[in-house]
Amino acid sequence: MKVAVVGATGLVGTIMMKVLEERNFPVDELIPVASEKSVGKEIQFCGKWYPVVGMEQAVKMKPDVALFSAGGSTSLEWAPKFAETGTVVIDNSSAWRMHADKKLIVPEINADAIGKDDKIIANPNCSTIQMVLALNPLDKKYGIKRIVVSTYQSVSGTGKKAVDQMFNERSGVSGAMAYPYQIDMNVLPHIDSFLENGYTKEEMKMVNETRKILRNENIRVTSTTVRVPVKGGHSESVNVEFEKDFDLAEVRNILSAAPGIVLFDDPSKNIYPMPIDAEGKDEVFVGRIRRDESQPNTLNLWIVADNLRKGAATNAVQIAEYMSSKGLI
Repeated sequence: MKVAVVGATGLVGTIMMKVLEERNFPVDELIPVASEKSVGKEIQFCGKWYPVVGMEQAVKMKPDVALFSAGGSTSLEWAPKFAETGTVVIDNSSAWRMHADKKLIVPEINADAIGKDDKIIANPNCSTIQMVLALNPLDKKYGIKRIVVSTYQSVSGTGKKAVDQMFNERSGVSGAMAYPYQIDMNVLPHIDSFLENGYTKEEMKMVNETRKILRNENIRVTSTTVRVPVKGGHSESVNVEFEKDFDLAEVRNILSAAPGIVLFDDPSKNIYPMPIDAEGKDEVFVGRIRRDESQPNTLNLWIVADNLRKGAATNAVQIAEYMSSKGLI
């Protein structure tokens, strides 16, 4: 199997290759793809060295699957060109997520939606993935009416430039700015650009993608997304109102049994999820589980995950694994 990683030299692309290697995905030939300035560099994968190639050459090589993490404009231009040659594209940008004819997939939830004619598959937003993975089994049992979510998102979600900015500020070094303000010793209630309704694109991604993945346009969702001075791992405070009442012990049992979820919830021993514990792991960690005492049928949760792994690279590789197992690649 020929596997292309588009954006191979970026933060997510690098982790995509690491995850492919860790999970023993059947890669016979790796095709690392990046911008022209990186063409000719060599990347090591599974003990072999592979030269970085440009987009046009990669398309001509007709990979079986291409994992994209190169931004929305690149994906809009190049994903269809790969798909035309028969390549299955799994795209990590926001470019295709809300297209009516493109599937938006979290494998543990809706992989069954993928068919043999699907050549461009959308990987959801990192903050959406971890939230819906935790909420999906509860939705099946109790029926979600409304979600209120506030996020605490790490700088790695922006990219290397943002990580560098934070550490430069921490060291007192001047350098390039990924954000309009200082991020170290600060929080920014601003992720992606602002829209006419006063929300950011990131906030509306969480609204729209949640409905699409859970296959329920009637779920009411409101979101506030915040950047915090943490290197890796996103955290979320989630308040969810259900159609039916719930038992907290049953909620914990449901989450404990759910694939991809780790219950980390014993406040009496100071056990609750933190990004420092989730970094480098593929699971989504859930804790601080408690009833909202201000209104009926409402639950509070704290959800944490590594945004570069399950929030991006691992989810994309899991989609490829599913499609390979079903003979769709």
